[in-house]
Amino acid sequence: MPIATPEVYRDMLDRAKAGSFAYPAINVTSSQTLNAAIRGFAEAGSDGIVQVSTGGAEYLSGPTVKNMVTGSLALAAYANEVAKHYDVNIALHTDHCPKDKLDGFVRPLLQASQEHKDKFGTPIFQSHMWDGSAVPLNENLQIAQELLALAVAADIILEVEIGVVGGEEDGVANEINDQLYTTPEDALATVEALGLGEQGRYMAALTFGNVHGVYKPGNVKLRPEILKECQEAIVAKYGSDKGDKPLDLVFHGGSGSTAQEISDAVDYGVVKMNVDTDTQYAFTRPVAGWMLQHYEGVLKVDGEVGNKKQYDPRAWGKEAEAAMARRVVEACENLRSAGTSVKA
Repeated sequence: MPIATPEVYRDMLDRAKAGSFAYPAINVTSSQTLNAAIRGFAEAGSDGIVQVSTGGAEYLSGPTVKNMVTGSLALAAYANEVAKHYDVNIALHTDHCPKDKLDGFVRPLLQASQEHKDKFGTPIFQSHMWDGSAVPLNENLQIAQELLALAVAADIILEVEIGVVGGEEDGVANEINDQLYTTPEDALATVEALGLGEQGRYMAALTFGNVHGVYKPGNVKLRPEILKECQEAIVAKYGSDKGDKPLDLVFHGGSGSTAQEISDAVDYGVVKMNVDTDTQYAFTRPVAGWMLQHYEGVLKVDGEVGNKKQYDPRAWGKEAEAAMARRVVEACENLRSAGTSVKA
């Protein structure tokens, strides 16, 4: 189907919250990883979200170009063409954007979507993330207000981060400490600044011990009950008109999380969970295996000519895409979105 329209995307998120499931948001860096992600969603019977980070967008633009907007628009154009051949809805999102990259990433992409909407009726991306975790909360929310107004005009959903995700992603590193836990007071300040939908729809990445990177189960101290406490604080102050889970929540830094921690987070209002590290490994592992298994065919050893069928990128690429697609299916199953797709 075509890339999700704003109406379809909102329906996706509504159904996720009502049905207590969440969509994997798969980071991609190439046409191969994009194809793998969409294939995985289709095989799981799940709608899904494909996203690109600042580093991924630079990479997509070409190694000597390094233009985040160019890479993002190229990804969107490619995704629009290939997604129409699959029977699931795919939404396009941009991942973590810190303050120093807003003018080179999110703001020009919002402008591009506004122009596209004015001309064709729909934006290019369905949502963008503003990562204000490195600045004071007041400044974070002031910038969020500005971006939310721009997003609403372009019919786009904004994602904000309230708290700090530990670990490292795209060169941005944060310590693992008590700042990794959003407080109910932080959540209330967010609602005071951004509203509960009347100023425009947004998703909130509240942090509850999340850490980017690779960790074995037990090494990351997640406290998903914090999400429940934040939702309850909002209901206590603003009433239950928006239900008992008024915020659309996002789960970042989930590597090493237990099945119970993921389930609890979804029950408390998570509708989107970022998946990057696991799918990176799923893609790369079979490539390494292929190269080791077909060493003499991939390389022209001892003056021989090698085996073109083995060093053809399509040979090992198919293995990598299939493995990554399987990991996407697993993510859909863990988040309970498998089999929930509804045709547009």
